[in-house]
Parts: sequence; C-alpha cells; structure tokens
Amino acid sequence: MHSLVRRYLKTAILYLGIGLVIGGWMIVERELNGVYASPYVVSAHTHAILVGFIMMMILGVALWLFPRPEKSDVRYQPRVAETAYWLLALGTGARIIAELFRVLSASILLRWIVILSSFAQIAGIGLFFYTMWSRIRPAGSQKREEQGERF
Repeated sequence: MHSLVRRYLKTAILYLGIGLVIGGWMIVERELNGVYASPYVVSAHTHAILVGFIMMMILGVALWLFPRPEKSDVRYQPRVAETAYWLLALGTGARIIAELFRVLSASILLRWIVILSSFAQIAGIGLFFYTMWSRIRPAGSQKREEQGERF
C-alpha cells in the first residue's frame, strides 16, 4: 500500500475520532443539560464524519484499488492526488475548527475561514477525481464480459 493511500486512510480514521468526540459532546449536552447543538456544531460534526471520514476513506481506497494508470496516461499525476489530499485534509480541519468557534463568535475572520475551507474541500475533491478519471476503466473485466461472463 502506497504511502499516500495510507495517509488518506489514517487521516480518515482521525476524522472519524474527531466526529465521534463531537457527537458524544452533542449527545451529553442534549441529554444532561437540555442544550441542543447549534447549526455550527452540527455542521462541524457532519463534515468530520462525511467529508473527513467517509470521503477521505473512499478516496484512499479508490487510489489503492483503481487500475494503475496506463503508460501513456498524462492526466494521472501522483502529485495532483497529493495536492488533493492536502486541500481536503486541511480544508476539513479548518472548517471543523472554525465552525466550532462560530458558536462563540460572529467574527468576519471565522466566516471567511469557513468559506475558504469549504472551497478547499470542493477543490480537493474535484482535483482528486480530475486526476483519477483516466483510471476509471476496465482492467481485464471487459475481455471477460466480451466472452459472455456476467457479474
């Protein structure tokens, strides 16, 4: 397993832990203190789980399992997949932190961090699929299908 794949997967697990902690805090606040989570805390929790964990896990597994790029492939570049990782990992982290602090402050700086980190997430996911697009192809299964094999 390539080091970038491991980084995607381990970061996903880290974000799962963060999401579970935020979720645990939300349930304690609701059940013991009667305080429902603000939309900012819900957003932080959602982004930790859905983007930080699920999306990072999907991207890491895709990077690992998709067929290798063909020799003539100029679209796939490992450094682009790495750039996508950093945009997504740092964008998600910044968004979670900024959303949690938005509960305490309406600062314009925090608002811009939320906005810019959101665009970093979007750019990271878009960049990843741009560079992986050419790797979404048959790798042996096309020949088996042509011979009549059904999956």
